[in-house]
Parts: sequence; structure tokens; C-alpha cells
Amino acid sequence: MTARIGVYPGTFDPVTLGHMDIIRRGAKLVDRLVIGVTTNPSKSPMFTIEERMATVRREVADVDGDIAVVAFDSLLMDFAERQGAKVIVRGLRAVADFEYEYQMAGMNQQINPRVETVFLMADVALQPIASRLVKEIALYGGNIGKFVPEAVCAEVVARVEKIGRKGS
Repeated sequence: MTARIGVYPGTFDPVTLGHMDIIRRGAKLVDRLVIGVTTNPSKSPMFTIEERMATVRREVADVDGDIAVVAFDSLLMDFAERQGAKVIVRGLRAVADFEYEYQMAGMNQQINPRVETVFLMADVALQPIASRLVKEIALYGGNIGKFVPEAVCAEVVARVEKIGRKGS
């Protein structure tokens, strides 16, 4: 029997508790979950791709399942094909996410109809969390401890201290 491989793509800048929720749940749906770490050209990352990959690897080390962390800089569907994936796992937080993700799933289906997109609703307590907002809160000196794993919190705080806090 062929292994069911899924890809969970994202920038993970930084990885949040919402991401971790989707990773834990997504890993139960497939035999192997490949976390694809990429850089979105419309976003300015706080961490390098190497730093983000190392962070994600550390955070998923204790998650049950066969999980790989792989960088990519290509069309998602090309990456999924190279990984042997038949499923793209995407997390949804709100209606606004759904509209964007629905459009992306449709485009991806046109590019590669052999790969299905599966949507997982974020845990209700984690739905408002977004990496962009986590970075913004941190840059203004706010406490992000409720939104990211403990080690990630320390890394973000250290990076903010290095690049300088806003509003000070």
C-alpha cells in the first residue's frame, strides 16, 4: 500500500500555537506530513528560512507521526508533486481565510488535479492567532506568550531586541 503523504505549507514566521494545532491534527490524517517552509514574497520575514526550519523541526520533535520539514521556493503544487503528496493540509481561522483558501484551492486544482486540498478548522481558542499579528504585538513590546510555544516566544523577543522595538 502506498503511503499517504500530505504537505502543510507556510512561512511559519514565527510558528504559532495555531500552526502546531494544525500540524498535530494533520499528522493524524496522513502517513507522512511534510511541512513545507517557504517565503511569501508579499511578506517580510523576521527570521531566515533556515531559522524558521530549525524552529519548526524543534517544535515538531515531540509530535506523533512521520513529520519532515522541507524548504521550498516554487509553486506549491510542484513542491507537493516532488514530495509525492496527494493532500495539501490548510488551516482555517475565519471566513476571510476561507475566501482566500477557497480561491487558492481552486487554482491549485487547475494546476494539479491529482492533489486534493483538505481544510482543518483551527481550534476555537487559537483562531485569532496569526504570525503577522504575533510579530506586530512583539514589535510594540506586547506579551506573545499565549500565542506561540515558549521557546519561540524567547526567540521572537530576542529578535525584537536585536532589530529594535517600535514605539520606544
